[in-house]
Amino acid sequence: MINDRRVRNTRGRTASSVRWLERQLNDPYVAAAKAKGYRSRAAFKLKELDQRFRLIKRGARVLDLGAAPGGWSQVAAERVGDGRVVAADILEMEPLPGVTILQLDMLDEAAPAAVKRALEGPADVVLSDMASSTIGHRQTDHIRTLALFEAAFDLALEVLKPGGAFVGKVFQGGATNEILTLVKRHFAEVKHVKPPASRAESVELYLVALGFKG
Repeated sequence: MINDRRVRNTRGRTASSVRWLERQLNDPYVAAAKAKGYRSRAAFKLKELDQRFRLIKRGARVLDLGAAPGGWSQVAAERVGDGRVVAADILEMEPLPGVTILQLDMLDEAAPAAVKRALEGPADVVLSDMASSTIGHRQTDHIRTLALFEAAFDLALEVLKPGGAFVGKVFQGGATNEILTLVKRHFAEVKHVKPPASRAESVELYLVALGFKG
């Protein structure tokens, strides 16, 4: 049975905002996130990636970049047990149990040192859901998000322990050949993945890199 809910009061709303609200109302992942206490539906993307690739183990150190509002960090904190989760974002985040939160611009040259201090040791997993604010021009959006991907990847090379994993967001078309070659040089296995929780119309993909060579 399809539950097609509509926005009843559209006065003062643009057509695009009405479409967004209706999409939220009819999205089962939004409902599930609310029911389970996750801050965003994105939590289920990480759950699906983790189920497939076994990324996050108990006792692990996890770095979550572009973490706001905190859905991925919540999932990571559940799974590491007595491990450590560090969440970093340029936006302010509300506190989360079991998570160390840093308000940082990852393009700032001081960011890596701050992250290393917070991790208190090499990371087992680096996650990046960072994406540039979209302007509607697909090529420009893709290039800007790749710049954030590269910043996250550079940091991963500094903080990961051998055998660790990296997950970074790219847009449709994936990483460029140059970036993909670089990632493959440092990791044993590299895949482009679109988890089921990513909306069908979304152009996002995740590059999953396993087996950091150190």
